[in-house]
Amino acid sequence: MIKMIALDLDNTLLNSSKRISAKNQKILHELHQRQIKVVVCTGRPINAVWPYIDQLGLIEPNDYTITFNGGMVIRNRDRQVLSKTGLKLADFDPIHDYAGKHDLPLDILDFKQVYELTDLGKSSYQEVLNAPLQFVDKDFSDLSDQEYSKAIMSESVQRLDQARTDFPTSITDKYKIVRSQPQIMEFLPKQMSKAYGLNILLKHFDLDFSNLMAFGDAENDLEMLQEAQVGVAMENASAAIKKAADATTLDNDSDGVAAYLIKYFAL
Repeated sequence: MIKMIALDLDNTLLNSSKRISAKNQKILHELHQRQIKVVVCTGRPINAVWPYIDQLGLIEPNDYTITFNGGMVIRNRDRQVLSKTGLKLADFDPIHDYAGKHDLPLDILDFKQVYELTDLGKSSYQEVLNAPLQFVDKDFSDLSDQEYSKAIMSESVQRLDQARTDFPTSITDKYKIVRSQPQIMEFLPKQMSKAYGLNILLKHFDLDFSNLMAFGDAENDLEMLQEAQVGVAMENASAAIKKAADATTLDNDSDGVAAYLIKYFAL
């Protein structure tokens, strides 16, 4: 029985204007009222997610959000962290060196804000993400030795494709590398995925993946769609994501999430 619904944000629950439609909001509210857990599961930093949590009304004692592609599981009402997994500053040395040698940009995120590295090329992450999030200009050598969530490389699709092809094993063996959007490539702890965070949250509620339905469109959604009892790809998803999913719904500009939920739960 499905008892939890995990939702990617960008290009899944959000339309092209980065908004949750009235129809998606209404259907998710109805299911939430039926005690089905509605969990935003995103690569976004948590501070770029709170407005959507408020819009969906996910502020009950057992409402949680999964952010940083599984790196943080947090209770919405009081922002109590259930799980947090990150990287040390030194872990970013290989990708920082590579970016410098190949004139590529890099942003490094802790669990609150984004550091746009000024010793590298100009990043487009702030523009592409288009979210209320604090960006701080910083030289890599000036970053403090603390825990960070991930690194982001935001560039043209063509340049990211080429970099992905050219990465040496010192990069590919070091990080979990995923595309969360065509112009955003993420460098995560090796074991990290949205399924990693969902597994922690499901166990917290004495549930498992047989109780999960998940919606997504991009490479960073792959594992959760594969693990979920019902994995649903958006019509705008990549071919690989559609192949991995159990079903495909309408695109993110056509209320695809609501359309599938109405049919599945006979609403």
